[in-house]
Amino acid sequence: MKSYYSSIRKVMIILFITTITFQLNAQLKKTAQVEGITEYVMDNGLKVLLFPDNSAQTITVNITYLVGSRHEGYGEKGMAHLLEHMVFKGTPNHPDIPKELTERGARPNGTTWYDRTNYFETFNATDDNLDWALDLEADRMVNSYIAKEDLESEFSVVRNEFESGENSPTRILMQKVISASFLWHNYGNSTIGNRSDIERVPIENLQAFYKKYYRPDNAVLMVTGKFDTDKTLTLIKEKFGDIKNPDTPIRDIPTIEPAQDGEKRVTLSRVGDLQLVSALYHTPAGSHEDFAALAIAEEVLTDQPSGRLYKALVDGKKAASLWSFSPFTKEPSFLYINVDVPSDKSLEEAESTMLTLLDGLKDNPITEEEVKRAKANILKQYDQISRNSAYLGTFMSEFIGAGDWRLSFIQRDRVEAMSAEKVNAAIQRYLIPTNRTIGNFVPTEKPMRVEIEHTEGLEALVANYKGKEGLDAGEAFDVSYENIQDRLDAGELEKLPIEYGFIKKNNRGKTVNLSFIIRNGSVDDFMNKGRTASYTASMLNKGTTNNSRQDIEDKLSALKSSIRFSGSNGRISVNISTTEEYLMETLALMTDMLKNPKFDEAELEKLKTQDLANLERNKTEPQFLASKNLSLLNQRYEKGHPLYSNTIEEDIEEIKAANIADIKAYYDEFYGISDSATLVAIGNIDEAELKNYFENEFADFKVNKPYKPILDPHKLNNPANKQIKTPDKKNAMTLGLMSFEASQDDEDYAALQVASSIFGGGFLNSRIAGRLRQKDGVSYGAGGQVSVDSNPKEKNSVIYVYAIYAPQNADKVQKGFKEEIERYIDEGITEDELKVAVTSWVQGQSVSRAKDNELSRTISNNLYFDRDMMFYKDIEDKVTSLTVEDVNKAIKKYFKKFDEWTVVNAGDFEALPEIKNEKKVD
Repeated sequence: MKSYYSSIRKVMIILFITTITFQLNAQLKKTAQVEGITEYVMDNGLKVLLFPDNSAQTITVNITYLVGSRHEGYGEKGMAHLLEHMVFKGTPNHPDIPKELTERGARPNGTTWYDRTNYFETFNATDDNLDWALDLEADRMVNSYIAKEDLESEFSVVRNEFESGENSPTRILMQKVISASFLWHNYGNSTIGNRSDIERVPIENLQAFYKKYYRPDNAVLMVTGKFDTDKTLTLIKEKFGDIKNPDTPIRDIPTIEPAQDGEKRVTLSRVGDLQLVSALYHTPAGSHEDFAALAIAEEVLTDQPSGRLYKALVDGKKAASLWSFSPFTKEPSFLYINVDVPSDKSLEEAESTMLTLLDGLKDNPITEEEVKRAKANILKQYDQISRNSAYLGTFMSEFIGAGDWRLSFIQRDRVEAMSAEKVNAAIQRYLIPTNRTIGNFVPTEKPMRVEIEHTEGLEALVANYKGKEGLDAGEAFDVSYENIQDRLDAGELEKLPIEYGFIKKNNRGKTVNLSFIIRNGSVDDFMNKGRTASYTASMLNKGTTNNSRQDIEDKLSALKSSIRFSGSNGRISVNISTTEEYLMETLALMTDMLKNPKFDEAELEKLKTQDLANLERNKTEPQFLASKNLSLLNQRYEKGHPLYSNTIEEDIEEIKAANIADIKAYYDEFYGISDSATLVAIGNIDEAELKNYFENEFADFKVNKPYKPILDPHKLNNPANKQIKTPDKKNAMTLGLMSFEASQDDEDYAALQVASSIFGGGFLNSRIAGRLRQKDGVSYGAGGQVSVDSNPKEKNSVIYVYAIYAPQNADKVQKGFKEEIERYIDEGITEDELKVAVTSWVQGQSVSRAKDNELSRTISNNLYFDRDMMFYKDIEDKVTSLTVEDVNKAIKKYFKKFDEWTVVNAGDFEALPEIKNEKKVD
């Protein structure tokens, strides 16, 4: 009898487990798998994409709703974007979302585009964090407050974001050209929306829009990073499985844009100095085969330095720079080309050159060699994205919005298989005068029209797509301080004074990050050198005695690698992103660039022209002027000193004075190994091979310039509150700073980290952002930071604040800064703020250590300052042990009232904000 009942119990248990499994399978049905991404569909219509990456040490949760500005009706322009803001305002179960995001140390955001809206958060890979993130996204899918009181404060924040874009002639010209080119389709409307619609939207309309589009059968949830697949599927079923769809099905927008029947022209008149000319052509949807052909055509035309337009306009000295833009959309879209023309050059001549080249493509077709190069550049970008699971998780939103995530791989495959014949056929069809928008209407007897097919057959296109073999997942790397220090191979090369730090680990895609820093000379060596140091470094990738600039770009595309140089007085930096397979070839190319630069006069002139154009663009911009004047108000060095702060006029003089002779002389004197250099590499590396390479290849790359740091010791800031008038700019900027004496070696550093987070960091829940954005609703972007010097010999630390806002709100911003700083000093922080800030800081540091590029900088600093990872472990121990009293003591010690700060306000102010008179402290 006992055996009988035992058997019955076993059968019942098996039936129970089978029932649970059946229910899970019923909720989540596997429907597709491509290159490591697996798609599931729930009974309620929610699509789920999982992409495990054990090497990431982070998880990204990204949910994409198939609603964007294309779905907005009359009087609703900007509603999708406004709703994106409102969804951060909370739910009954998550009443303070910014606080939760900060507490988890997450890197979150939400974005809105033509066809979709997405929300994502990247966080430390723990089961608790993943449970929280999925619960958050499930809850705000249907339970977001969307309350009237929140709308009343948030609409002005969105309006301020709208106004910040109004400052840029480049952005406004693009919006007006796009708008003029589309008669009926909503792609002609900016995602940011229409000002009056933003200001006047009824809360009932916003709530109805939310209920209509935020639902399981209109969403795609993607999870990437380090997670257990079975556990994650169970969590998703638990969080999303019971969410019901509204009874009314979603119906797509029926509008189809008619063919354009004549060239159009838009003229924009606003304050500014840099001239612009642009052209827009209607193009097919992202899922159309011709989109891939046009992507290659765009690359052939605008790539730097091989692009036909680049050569004609920039090399031809008719323009400073150019760029292009072609969104991957669900329905027929556009290609937009922008050209920057300095004021001392002819706008008409630049436009004529551009149009003559574009119209002449029918007689001068794209070559197979150009197609090959363009394909290599585009495929390199796809390859690099595929190796970064966190970015891939949000990158897929573009293709989800355009119809299906698999379009990403289909587009890549189409680019890879594209021929010059198809590219030229697409150019002949779409890049014609009557299909573009530039300027005036021109009547014609025989108008030419382009009828572009509406999106059809999308499901058939992706249904059986399998893709290529996915990359390996990599190792599960432990980012604890102890493990990093244990895995670190550090020391100095036997034959050269190069300190090294290597971490060998198996990354997804076999990636490698390498940095190489050379330090030489002293302050006396660099007096009156102007911009020679930075231009010397900028010229390194512009050609060598062995490789032209184009050769270098082509080789990097073939190697699927990147090499970046930067230079300042006494310092040369190289950063390499590559893979195990191509590491040594990429190093050889870097070595050639570093040791055998050509220093071509024409390339220097292009750099100078671009820099002058950027200055011309920025000299009426509030943010640039505020930052520039903040430095000038705290000028502490004589002209000619390496750390001297230039005026705009002095910037122009330095740029114009730069010449090849000085660059060559600087290179000969300072480029080489003296007595201070640092080499850091992380990823799939062979440490011995790297050591041998640098000892052999750089044995003859030496100079006798012992390194002595150019110190910038602490000095009190000059109290001031200055106003700068920037006419016709719809957005204003305030920047403020106060200096104090401290370094990361000091006992107060831990408390200052927490004070910084609560004061101006976090995600919308700092004291500054809470006041100016959340409470007063006057600023889209406001915050602050306590920046503590890493060098104990300088102790040159600062606290700064910033805010962007409409000029008419200047007094409110001044009042907000003044009152919040005084309240911070007088009242200090709360226990709850401390708890959130500590948790946020600890998790944020863990996320930072999980990213190879950020870990590389930490190791490089450790080698330079003779530290190890236990230095940061000790700081974390101090942070987790802090009390409210510890932090408040540091706040009172270092923070000063607002009238002791250096503050600059730049904007189109009608009257001076309520500010004190300037006073100087010697």
